[in-house]
Amino acid sequence: MSTDSVKRAQSTPDEPMPFAELGMKQDEYDRVKEILGRRPTGSELAIYSVMWSEHCSYKSSKVHLRQFATKAPKSEALLVGMGENAGVVDIGDGWAATFKIESHNHPSYVEPHQGAATGVGGIVRDIMSMGARPIAVMDALRFGAADAPDTRRVLPGVVEGISHYGNCLGLPNIGGEVVFDPCYIGNPLVNALCVGLLRKDQIKLATAPGPGNKVVLFGASTGPDGIGGASVLASATFEDESHAKRPAVQVGDPFMEKLLIECCLELYAADVVVGIQDLGAAGVSCATTELAAKGTGGMAVDLNLVPLRDPSLRPEEILMSESQERMMAVVRPEDIPAFMAICEKWDVPATVIGEVTDTGRLVMTWDGEVIVDIPPGTAADEGPVYERPYQEPAGQAALNADTPDRLERPADLRATLLRLLGSPNLADKEWVTSQYDRYVRSNTVLAQPADAGVLRVSEVMAGAEPTTRGIALATDGNGRYAKLDPYAGAQLALAEAYRNVAVTGAKPLAVTNCLNFGSPEDPEVMWQFAEAVRGLADACRTLGVPVTGGNVSFYNQTGSAAIHPTPVVGVLGVIDDVARRVPSGFTGEGLRVALLGETREEFGGSEWAHVVHGHLGGLPPQADLEAEQALATVLVEAARGGLLEGSHDLSDGGLAIALAEACLARGVGATVTLNDDPFTGLFSESAARALVAVRPEVFEEFAALCAEHEVPCYGLGVTGGDALVVEGVLEVPVSELRETHTGTLPALFG
Repeated sequence: MSTDSVKRAQSTPDEPMPFAELGMKQDEYDRVKEILGRRPTGSELAIYSVMWSEHCSYKSSKVHLRQFATKAPKSEALLVGMGENAGVVDIGDGWAATFKIESHNHPSYVEPHQGAATGVGGIVRDIMSMGARPIAVMDALRFGAADAPDTRRVLPGVVEGISHYGNCLGLPNIGGEVVFDPCYIGNPLVNALCVGLLRKDQIKLATAPGPGNKVVLFGASTGPDGIGGASVLASATFEDESHAKRPAVQVGDPFMEKLLIECCLELYAADVVVGIQDLGAAGVSCATTELAAKGTGGMAVDLNLVPLRDPSLRPEEILMSESQERMMAVVRPEDIPAFMAICEKWDVPATVIGEVTDTGRLVMTWDGEVIVDIPPGTAADEGPVYERPYQEPAGQAALNADTPDRLERPADLRATLLRLLGSPNLADKEWVTSQYDRYVRSNTVLAQPADAGVLRVSEVMAGAEPTTRGIALATDGNGRYAKLDPYAGAQLALAEAYRNVAVTGAKPLAVTNCLNFGSPEDPEVMWQFAEAVRGLADACRTLGVPVTGGNVSFYNQTGSAAIHPTPVVGVLGVIDDVARRVPSGFTGEGLRVALLGETREEFGGSEWAHVVHGHLGGLPPQADLEAEQALATVLVEAARGGLLEGSHDLSDGGLAIALAEACLARGVGATVTLNDDPFTGLFSESAARALVAVRPEVFEEFAALCAEHEVPCYGLGVTGGDALVVEGVLEVPVSELRETHTGTLPALFG
């Protein structure tokens, strides 16, 4: 076999290579040359450029993310942690859940429908690659001002893309967020989460052990989509070829992915898969280098065998293509016939493109030439690690000193409630969520607008032992809080998701996160990131919930203006009996209404300051993690004991919005009395609080449970009637609450 390509690289050390155009720095390129002992070939440069990119290598964030491991609480439930495609936790009765959240921000701005759709497809394949059946998705979305022209362009396309892909897959969309803020103009955030179920002894990993085992590429063929956003392969500097610029955004085919899901599950059941990796970011480059690095250490691949949609693709483009709906499996030679038969049954194309070796080298050929010959670990695991400089933003002290105390407090609290309730961030999101199927597969127990999504486990996998268990999931984040204090803001995001899981009666078990920030080359942004990671790691240690994995998304900015630092946190919990889950809001008349937790004058970053005054300043609410833990314990034990008829967390908009939403849940009014200053009592956003509805005959038992765990419990009043009444303060018919709450998004988006 000829080795002309590599030999040419050895004999022409000074030949210019387009490393800068591919986003690689001079010192990074020099390091590649040092590793190889020569300049890279064009294909090798393609691999290193994508694998050492910020998105794949975490080169600016890795030094901080290590805290999630060093500070990790001990958890017997954690089966697979960071470093794999998704984390896996033991949920009991022999079952495990795997979940992860990732971003697809920039593609969703360029092409909203396909950007969001392929974000869903990518995170679903991460879950598939762990050996699990995907069972539900969620999405955390951020857009610019709701009335901005570009928001009207981006939001409908993003929602349509999520809906189309998820609905075609038959996956319920059980929750998430839709948030508007001017800082996201030109840079929306589309963070997609998927959760899957598997038996805990059936976990699959991304590894390629066993010399002689075959490497199989299966699923969709490889096309030109997803290349142009990462490189300028159109330039003549790559192998003297000139191509039209490739589309930067991947194109999804959910029907192929649906087949791929069922095909993978049958392959797993037949035990014909030794290792598996999905093809997402960096495509073939990522799958081959990571599988080889985690296996025996070597792999031989013939790129001519990769099925192509476009026969004009060059090797560099094949390596960097991010075409969707593709997987790579490692299969024992004797299992190849069975593997291929299952793929044929599901109409999933499959091709053997290489085999595992013990050479410690990833060797690729094209037209008989060796075009890649590298140690795979140097691309997959040994990329550059930067300790970026960071410093507190110059205006941070002034921002924190600009407290909401100087803002005029309203005399008309009724009008203030309605103004907040109808504001885009707090208004009903049914215009969005009605486009998603929340109940397909019939295993959804709770979904939006509930505080968390809840799914039953027993009927998901055919033939499995029945169980009463369920899982709960919530995602939360508040960019304004994190702008004011990124350390506390990250903790508050975790605390809210933790609380949202607990109010359903589920015990929080584990965490995933998607960390959305501006440029890491800006020391002020890097300070925000470092503080947010430190805060989240500290909070996970205190709450006893490990981080199982996630995603970092940098360079979220328009020009030099970065978005608010936006750590989005997902929490997964388990409930022993889904029949004991607690619905959101007031479920009937004559129930005792109680407020759990302490209320303080905390308005920094609040919806009141934002909506009424357009103000951002001061400090966010205090993150009281011990109080959150005690509150969650009470909520879980009360649910297990059948003491709660309804519950709802307090967060954006405070008690006023929680009361209104609780009334709207079933159309049941309430009459309550406040012990605090009415404005503070209604609109403060103090954390570690929840609103509960309890049957009168068990209220004393519930109050005793609260006292046992030192959780303040304040009786507010009773449910009933057709209005929300705050004695001596305001009265609003439920019908008016509903009209105000539901009209905003349809008026904005049609």
